[in-house]
Amino acid sequence: MSTDPASAGSPHPGPAVRCAGLRHAFGTTVAVDRLDLEVRRGEVFGLLGPNGAGKTTTIRMITTLLPAPPDAITVLGRDVARQRTAVRRLIGYVPQQLSADGTLSGRENVMLFARLFDVPRRERRAQVESVLDAMDLTEAADRPAKTYSGGMVRRLELAQALVSAPKLLVLDEPTVGLDPVARDGVWDRIAAIREATGMTVLVTTHAMQEADEHCERIALMHRSRIRALGTPAELKAEIGPDATLDDVFRHNTGDALSGEADGKPADRTIETGGMRDVRAARRTAGRVG
Repeated sequence: MSTDPASAGSPHPGPAVRCAGLRHAFGTTVAVDRLDLEVRRGEVFGLLGPNGAGKTTTIRMITTLLPAPPDAITVLGRDVARQRTAVRRLIGYVPQQLSADGTLSGRENVMLFARLFDVPRRERRAQVESVLDAMDLTEAADRPAKTYSGGMVRRLELAQALVSAPKLLVLDEPTVGLDPVARDGVWDRIAAIREATGMTVLVTTHAMQEADEHCERIALMHRSRIRALGTPAELKAEIGPDATLDDVFRHNTGDALSGEADGKPADRTIETGGMRDVRAARRTAGRVG
């Protein structure tokens, strides 16, 4: 694995992501308000909160999809506002919206992303085959993605995000609409890649059990600000000896459990089908989030 220039020569490298006084508004609506946050290198960090809390806006600024002011966000030592291209080369991003093209094969989808992310031509084919194998998609690689199940579509999108060997993987609701078996399959593959590469993972999710099991630290957002921060165990201990992350969520968001906040309905989709169902589930998540 290549050495990260941002950390070369430093025994105590800085965080993977640092947000300092981050703010973003859509007109008169403040989506993110003076947010301070650090994600440590190599950890799985969960950004939780009800729909409308500001999670996706924060993610989009970190991934350069929304503008951020200078010095407000750094990714592996790079300023997002001033070094957008350098930041993009360090990030793999799996958005809520469907990013796989159903008319292309799995292999063609991943190859397209390899070109978009400037994977060197001499390495491109090997990288594509490697991530397809890591996501257990080799046998299905030449089938159109529209024939894939929901879990396979999400694994294909992970392959797309991972083909450039990112140092930071950003997942916005990575398992929305997936059944429990498919969710476990996605997380098993994320864990395997992370163990092999030391990659940092930043994830948003409404699934409290998922966050409790997979995230090393959690920040809980509500009404544009961070309301709680710590390990799952620390956050639960603050509530009581038998508390769950659901209890932590309720305590910090006023009972706005699983996205039912500020009058917005939760996404209740449970999906076991393919591309069409995944698209519908994510459309719902996008509308309410």
